[in-house]
Amino acid sequence: MPATSHLLSRAGAQLASRGSIALRGALPTTRGADFAARTPSLAALARYYASKSYPSHTVISMPALSPTMTAGNVGAWQKKVGDSIAPGDVLVEIETDKAQMDFEFQEEGTVAKILCDAGTKDVAVGSPIAVLVEEGEDVSAFESFSIDDAGGAKKPDTPSKQGDASEASEPADSGSKTAPPSNEEPAPAATESDSTGARLQTALQRQSSASPAVKKLALEKGVPLGSIKGSGKGGAITKEDIENYKPTGGAPAAAGATSSAASYEDTEATSMRKVIATRLTESMQQNPHYFVASSISVSKMLKLREALNASADGKYKLSVNDLLVKALGVAARKVPAANSSWREIDGKVIIRQHNVVDVSVAVSTPIGLMTPIVKNVNSLGLSAVSSQIKDLGKRARDGKLKPEEYQGGTITISNMGMNAAVERFTAVINPPQACIVAIGTTKKVAVPGEPTEDGTASIEWDDQIVITGSFDHKVVDGAVGGEFMKELKKVIESPLELML
Repeated sequence: MPATSHLLSRAGAQLASRGSIALRGALPTTRGADFAARTPSLAALARYYASKSYPSHTVISMPALSPTMTAGNVGAWQKKVGDSIAPGDVLVEIETDKAQMDFEFQEEGTVAKILCDAGTKDVAVGSPIAVLVEEGEDVSAFESFSIDDAGGAKKPDTPSKQGDASEASEPADSGSKTAPPSNEEPAPAATESDSTGARLQTALQRQSSASPAVKKLALEKGVPLGSIKGSGKGGAITKEDIENYKPTGGAPAAAGATSSAASYEDTEATSMRKVIATRLTESMQQNPHYFVASSISVSKMLKLREALNASADGKYKLSVNDLLVKALGVAARKVPAANSSWREIDGKVIIRQHNVVDVSVAVSTPIGLMTPIVKNVNSLGLSAVSSQIKDLGKRARDGKLKPEEYQGGTITISNMGMNAAVERFTAVINPPQACIVAIGTTKKVAVPGEPTEDGTASIEWDDQIVITGSFDHKVVDGAVGGEFMKELKKVIESPLELML
């Protein structure tokens, strides 16, 4: 008999004598069996029914909203005690370290008790957060119901040292070496602290013996009193000791320096920043980057954008980035090798060439860089591309993207053209993708114009940008990368192709 069935039968036998119990799924049915298995509903029921008797009810547990989620923060409750809830209704907002997601409940009933207030931090997956009863049941019976009555809070699983890497931009099953590890590293073994065997001292005994005047002089000269052995009576530190002090290495103490003044500020790295650091480091180590830069005229593209916006009647407002994303989709279809990825599946190395172009658009957010995806760009018109980029960018900055909206993608664009100081830059490949293009700012460049009537050479001003493509040499050969940049330059300089 499978372990789950055995547990069900034992729990049913133990609870049969206590009356009927309505047991419903505490997780949405769309989450998958692996998420449901992480919610110990039966164990919780057995414990709280053993101590107290409550009417028939269901305990709602903290859901796992991604495959690697171990804990979450409770955001705003959309339902309160006594409110009815139907399948598909949003019960509560769940905040992870990178996103805020709506928990859509898939059962019907009445909220009888909220066990975790809004703002509660680090609630482990499977921990009780609320109680649900049948429609019309008396919720007052649960006024004193507590988390302990529901089996107690759970402890979150120990996260991997590499952080929640799958939620940065790459799914766990991508087949890339930068995909998150399947097994967590064991905790380091405990070690005994070293002891000198000397007699313990009180805090007062550990303080240096020095007069207030000596302490003031030491502070002015930046001399640490704890490292000086006093030459005065009873080991007291004197002014001469301060004057004669030399730090380790023989360098004199800086005059006027204060040891207590902070010369820096430490900020603990967030989980998102750790993920970014891990992925970018591994990308540079495992993907042989090469770079191809091209100066591209955008004068015609800017005129096309101006004309389209003028005729939009306020329905849309295209940005330069919108047109560049569309141009990237066109170029990627013409040179599909750049729209490929390197994967290792079942011990075999595979280069996967994608038939659709899903463009990951790099967006700077308060918690770090995210890459929401505009899917199947070639099937979208310019106004649809613009609308999706605006929506995804806003929700990325608000931390409300769903994992499927930023995991995956086939090619990436990183645009810093809004910063007039950035003429060009190179970007790190977003694995398992094989290409990312970096967009610099628009500059006026003098170019040869048409000769005058008397044959004199003339000068014209052209709006140009520098686009630098970063390619994974494992997937894209140098000549292919150059061909891709050629096609990208062609479509940008002849932007009417975007309308086809």
